[in-house]
Amino acid sequence: MANEEQRQWMDGEFGCQPEEGPYTGNGSVDVKGNPASKTHTGKWKACYSILGGEFCGALAYYAVGTNLVSYLTKVQGQSNVTAASNIAAWQGNCYLTTILGAFLADSYWGRHRTIVVSLTTFTFGMVLLTLSAVVPPNMHRSMATFPQEALSSLGLYMTALGLGGIWPCVPTFGADQFDDTDVSEKAQKELFYNWYYFAVNGGFFVASTVIVWVQDNCGWGLGFGIPTLFSVIGVVGFLASMRFYRYQKPGGSALTRICQVVVAAFRKVHVDVPSDSSLLYEMPGKESAIVGSRKLMHTDGLRFFDRAATITASDEASASRPWKLCTVTQVEELKIFARMLPIFLTGVIFNTAEACFPLFVEQGGAMDNHVAAAFALPPASLTTFTCVCILVLAPTYDGVLMPAVSRLTGVKRGLSELHRIGVGMVFAVLALAAAAAVETARLRSVEADAPAVSILWQAPQYVLVGVAKVFGVVGYIEFAYEQSPDAMRSLCQACSLIMVTPGSYLLSAMLTIISSVTGGGGGHGGWIPENLNEGHLDRFFWLMAALQLINLIAFVCCAATYKRKLPTT
Repeated sequence: MANEEQRQWMDGEFGCQPEEGPYTGNGSVDVKGNPASKTHTGKWKACYSILGGEFCGALAYYAVGTNLVSYLTKVQGQSNVTAASNIAAWQGNCYLTTILGAFLADSYWGRHRTIVVSLTTFTFGMVLLTLSAVVPPNMHRSMATFPQEALSSLGLYMTALGLGGIWPCVPTFGADQFDDTDVSEKAQKELFYNWYYFAVNGGFFVASTVIVWVQDNCGWGLGFGIPTLFSVIGVVGFLASMRFYRYQKPGGSALTRICQVVVAAFRKVHVDVPSDSSLLYEMPGKESAIVGSRKLMHTDGLRFFDRAATITASDEASASRPWKLCTVTQVEELKIFARMLPIFLTGVIFNTAEACFPLFVEQGGAMDNHVAAAFALPPASLTTFTCVCILVLAPTYDGVLMPAVSRLTGVKRGLSELHRIGVGMVFAVLALAAAAAVETARLRSVEADAPAVSILWQAPQYVLVGVAKVFGVVGYIEFAYEQSPDAMRSLCQACSLIMVTPGSYLLSAMLTIISSVTGGGGGHGGWIPENLNEGHLDRFFWLMAALQLINLIAFVCCAATYKRKLPTT
C-alpha cells in the first residue's frame, strides 16, 4: 500500500508532487527501507549531523595536511625533498581514491554505508598518526623496521582511503535529504551546498589556526590527538541521526551499464534508429530497470548510442540480454555523463589557481612582512584571507548576493550552476592577474632600490581566490548533483573532485618546463630562481592568468552548447 501511494504522488507533472504529500517523490527510503516520510525524515533536521560531521572531518584532514611538512621534517627527520614527495603522493591519493568510494556508493553499498565505513577508516588512520607522534622514534637506523615511520605512513594512507568515500558522498548524501520533486525542498537544497562549503572551510580555519598552534607549541601527540577526537565525534554524531536520514538505494555498477550501452550500440552499428523515440526499448510502467533511479526521458543528440535501445527482430526473443538491448534510461545515463564531462574537464585549469598558493607564499617571503613595528606576519598565514572570505560569502550567498543578482537579471534563482562556475572562473582570472600586478610592482621597487613592498598587497589575490572558490567550487558540486543521473551522483561528484589532481600535476609540469626553458642552462634561474629578485615570477602569473582566461572561454563554449538533463519521470 505504501508503494502504491508513493507512485500516486509521483504522477504529477515532471514528477512534482504537492507539499502535503506523505512520501518523497524521488524514490528515497527511510532507515527501515520503507518510502521516506516527507514529515519525519530528511530536510535540515537530518543535515545538522551531516554538516557537523563534515566540519569535524575537515578539521581533522586540514590539521594533518596544513602542517604535515613540519612533522615529517622536524619529528621524523625526513629531508625537504622526501617530505614534499610524500605529501604530494598522499594528497594525490586522497583525490584518486574518490573514484573507488563513489563506485562503491553508487553500485553496492549506498552513500550512507560508504560514509560510515570511510569515516571509520579515516578515524583509524588518525589514531595511527597520533600513535606515531607519541611512540619514541627508532634511533637504530640499521634495524629493518621503524615503528614511527611505519605508523605515520600507514596512518596517512588509511586517511587517504577514508577520504575517498567521504568527499564524494557527504555532499551528495546531504543533498539527498531534500526532495527535488518538491519546489520548496528543492530551494532549501540550494542553501545546503553553501552551508556544506562553509562547514568545510570552518574546519580548515580552526585547523590552520588553533590546531597548528597546538602542534607547534604543545606537541604533536596533542596536535594529532585533538583532531582524532573530533573525528570520533563526527562519526558518533553521524550515526546518531540515522532515523532522520533519507536513503537512496544503490543501482548497481554504473561502469557496467555504460559498457553495456557502448557494446550494444556497436553490435547494432548497421541498424537504423527509429525517428519516433517511443519505439525505443524501455521498461513498462513507471519503474526504472535501474534500482534507485527514476526513468530518464529520451533526448536528441548522440544518436549513435540510441542503437543500444533500438529493438530488432532478434531482441524480441531475448529482451533480457543487457549487452545487446538497453533501456532508454540506461542510454540516457551515458549521454548525460558524456555531456557533463567537458564541463568537468574545465575544472583542471580552474583548480590551478589554488595550486599556485605555494608560489604566493614564496612571493610573500620576498616582501616586507612587518605589519607593525614588533610583529612579523608569516607569508603562509595570508591564506587566512581566503578562508575568511569563504566563511563570509558562503552563508550570505543565497540571502544577500542572489536576491541582488535576481533583481538585476529578473531571474528568480539568480544564477544557475553553470553561471556560478563561470563567475568563479572570472575571479580566478582576476586573482592571477592581481598576483602578477603585485609581483611587477615588487620587482620595480627592487630595481629602483625603494623600500620593500608590504606583504599586505597580497591580500586581494587571496581574497579573489576565495571568491572564485565560493562561486566555482560550490558551482561544480551543485552541477555534479543536479545534472547527474540518480544512480551516478557519487561518481559524478568524484569526477568533479578528481580534477584537482591533474590541475596540480599540470602546474608542476609547467613549472618544470618553464624553469628549463627560461633557465637557458647557463646557471640562470629563469623566471622562478631561488632569489625571486633576479627572476620574473610576474611573467609566470601573467601566463597562468592567460591560461585561466582561455579556460573561461572554453567553458563558455561548452556551457552554451550543454544540453541540460530533462525532468525525470
